[in-house]
Amino acid sequence: MTLALILIVVILMMFLSLPICISLGVASMVPHVLDPSFAVDAATFLRNCVSGLNSTVTIAIPLFVLAGIIMARGKISEKLFNVFAYFIGDLPGGLPCAVVVTCLFYGAISGSAPATTAAVGAMTIPLLVSLGYELEFSAALVATAGGLGVIIPPSIPFILYSSAVSSASVGDMFVAGIIPGLLIGAALMAVAVWYCRKHGEDKEKIHAHVQKLRDKGLIAVLLDSSWALLSPIIILGGIYSGLFTPTEAAAVSVVYSLIIAIFVYRTVNLHSLLEIFVEAAGTYAPILFIIATASAFGRVLTMTQAPQILAEALGAAFPNKISLLIVINLFLVVVGMFMDTTPAILILAPIFAPIVTAVGVDPVHFGIMMVCNLAVGFITPPIGNNLYVASTLTKVPVMTLARKVLPFMVAFILVLIAIIFIPQISLVLL
Repeated sequence: MTLALILIVVILMMFLSLPICISLGVASMVPHVLDPSFAVDAATFLRNCVSGLNSTVTIAIPLFVLAGIIMARGKISEKLFNVFAYFIGDLPGGLPCAVVVTCLFYGAISGSAPATTAAVGAMTIPLLVSLGYELEFSAALVATAGGLGVIIPPSIPFILYSSAVSSASVGDMFVAGIIPGLLIGAALMAVAVWYCRKHGEDKEKIHAHVQKLRDKGLIAVLLDSSWALLSPIIILGGIYSGLFTPTEAAAVSVVYSLIIAIFVYRTVNLHSLLEIFVEAAGTYAPILFIIATASAFGRVLTMTQAPQILAEALGAAFPNKISLLIVINLFLVVVGMFMDTTPAILILAPIFAPIVTAVGVDPVHFGIMMVCNLAVGFITPPIGNNLYVASTLTKVPVMTLARKVLPFMVAFILVLIAIIFIPQISLVLL
């Protein structure tokens, strides 16, 4: 009864469009209101909020956010796109594929899907349109490929999942996300090539653009892009080699991005740093409050035995491992349509992870499928953050983009199904 009331309060608060942190805070007080002897009162709730932030893992989040904003202001996406366009731009669908590869690399810098969509889209969408591609197709491509920002490590949702599920380390999540991210990227490129073959391309304009890059010479293009290309290599190489922890890697990414943006490319000056720090603080502040209240909310759910109750209910209704995974993933698809990735992970991961672990699912594998699943929500209304970012960049209505992303979404979901039922896709590198 108590658990049902907690969930009703959360849903009601969200339906009234209250901030998720307030919704979780109000719902956390329900057991104490019903039973004053319940251990979590207002003071205990606040202490749990503070303790939920007392983690070296969560320090990585604002640092990766800051690094991503510095890279965006530094026009790093343009440097990345040019080198990929140089090699594959003349192939069928080559430039759209270069956009996807740029999102893969930029995702390894920013760790955020909307940030990847904004940074890559602001530069590539006008370019694609000028070369004869449809505006709606270009925006849909970037919106979908931007979702790779939360799958290719370092990923902020991976860090959040690791903080919510102690049995899945950040390092393992980062390693496990590589192959799924590459497979999804390959699937999106396949759709882009199919679309370009079906609708045609302006080969003359495309060849002229690529030739302009090639006239600069391979060495010049590589030198111009080398510092941007080295960024994910330094960050991820340091983590995988054991040279530094994910949190230390986040600090390194900030220092590195500052150096190349200010002193190498000179696209960021000292006067604009204050704006960058303010933007980073504004981006992270809502995440901070969500992490704090979700941590305390999770404590309340644990004390009300919510995971055990749900585990018993799901186990009784779906005794088969396959059917359980299908139901949970369908639920996550719906959740992703209405809830942002951060609160969804922090609320649901502590509940579902013990349930699937009990039937033999590796917690790291579940984390990958959960993040990939919720990533679909970036291109599905009504939340669809990437759709809104792309719509803001192009003035194309969100629902028009939602229809245009359907082929990409189908490819995304097909790879997701493979990830769900073939654990080695995620675990083979561990």
